[in-house]
Amino acid sequence: MNTITATQFNFPGQKSVYRGKVREVYNINDDLLVMIATDRLSAFDVVLPKGIPYKGQILNQIATKFMELTSDIVPNWLVATPDPNVAVGHLCEPFKVEMVIRGYLSGHAAREYAAGKRTLCGVEMPEGLKENDQFPTPIITPTTKADNGSHDEDISREAILANGIVSEADYLVLEKYTRALYQRGTEIAASRGLILVDTKYEFGKTKDGQIVLIDEIHTPDSSRYFYAEGYQERQNNNEEQKQLSKEFVRRWLIENGFQGKEGQQIPFMSDAYIETVSDRYIELFENILGEKFIKADISNINERIEKNVLEYLASR
Repeated sequence: MNTITATQFNFPGQKSVYRGKVREVYNINDDLLVMIATDRLSAFDVVLPKGIPYKGQILNQIATKFMELTSDIVPNWLVATPDPNVAVGHLCEPFKVEMVIRGYLSGHAAREYAAGKRTLCGVEMPEGLKENDQFPTPIITPTTKADNGSHDEDISREAILANGIVSEADYLVLEKYTRALYQRGTEIAASRGLILVDTKYEFGKTKDGQIVLIDEIHTPDSSRYFYAEGYQERQNNNEEQKQLSKEFVRRWLIENGFQGKEGQQIPFMSDAYIETVSDRYIELFENILGEKFIKADISNINERIEKNVLEYLASR
């Protein structure tokens, strides 16, 4: 199946291109950003060798839908979505931290806890928890925003302020917005029979100094969801939770001897396995948004994206 794993566009007014792990961002006249969600799949901060059909469309459409559903509580960068894989937004200067918020002891936090640590990013975690238990209140555990190819690193609020990475006034806004978005995301997830376990948000500043939400929100790449039905029963029985996230890919990689560490080889991903990953992403979309996923025409994705973006830019 066709996938989009790289782009080489040259749009009118194009100043630069930033290529992230999954998204490619085109700067148009130092005014707009054209963000293209590719079908690349990243895990353990490593981009895997094969694209996942429809993944870019799924991520883009979930993120833009949640931007709409949260714009009343937190301003965001989004201006338009001229293509299923494309979001266009205001040029922003990104903050060099990702705001991770966790309602449950899962994923990275659970691995740290199992290793005996009771402090994560300067935040204390209570004794007596087991994996996937709910925290008494959600905790914010920021990470540094790594350059492509590098690992994001845990960092405390104190270190962010002490190193001048973010000013205290701005950081208070980031924390406030992070908690508000997580609360809204939790409410929406509950209405779909899901639990929003943890997620991360990225913020930037517009030219006029406004702090806005950028990049993605509440997607399976940036968030972890559990099915609410049977959650407590599974906890009581020490069973694994039913997840809606890309954790299933991380688990598969770990089982096949890969955690992104030096010297480790990425395991071979067969076409059959790639198809199961695509199916899981479609399942994620339909459960998270509560609507049917409509596959875009992928006979020539690059051509389709270029045509739609050019038409949009010409119409402005």
